[in-house]
Amino acid sequence: MVTIPPNNRSFQPTKALLCLGAATLFWFLSALNKTGYTLNVEYPIRFVYNDSLFVPTKPLPRTVRVNVSGDGWGLLRHSWLQFRVDPIDYTVSNPLQASVINTSSLTATLAEHIKKLHVNYVIADTVEMGFDRRMTKTIRLIPDSLHIDLAPRYIVSSVINMTPRTIQVEGPERLVRGIADTLPVTIPGKRIADNYDNEVPLNHFRHPLLRVSADRVTVSFEVGELLSPPLK
Repeated sequence: MVTIPPNNRSFQPTKALLCLGAATLFWFLSALNKTGYTLNVEYPIRFVYNDSLFVPTKPLPRTVRVNVSGDGWGLLRHSWLQFRVDPIDYTVSNPLQASVINTSSLTATLAEHIKKLHVNYVIADTVEMGFDRRMTKTIRLIPDSLHIDLAPRYIVSSVINMTPRTIQVEGPERLVRGIADTLPVTIPGKRIADNYDNEVPLNHFRHPLLRVSADRVTVSFEVGELLSPPLK
């Protein structure tokens, strides 16, 4: 009878996993060296225009989606480090007539900016924009004296002082032109019986495209009590 010696080699999962990991890494590195890959990447953009004369009427995109092709290493670097690169400058030469980005011009500029990848095209869902002339208007503040809530038998006994007396509102021309030249300021308070000196918030200009020089106004005035007529 022939005796078969026992196999002392047992299965070693650690070595198997190391071999599998090494093979996967080799395949991954080999794949990165190949060309012909395409990818949509977000590339930072900076709009160049005369911001002293014009103002955007909708938020300008901070990035544009670009379809690029190249080897695996180049695409991997741009997909992971896309916000560490310098933004591309896009000049808006005629803001009042600009409604969309010129994708052909931007594609050519990106091709000069991204040297190691081929820029195929700019994806058109991120190219809308709009501008209006920048306008500033001075608004005169007036106290709404008819609706001051005074305690019974009390009256305003002095001039109503307001600081500031005027504010400046800045924004797109189509919005600023529609604002009245004067703004009545409501004076809060119930049954006022003492001299008044408070800051009053101005909550009239909440549009995100409008900028106001002051959002509060200081209002002060004196009040006095009417005396009863002497008895006869």
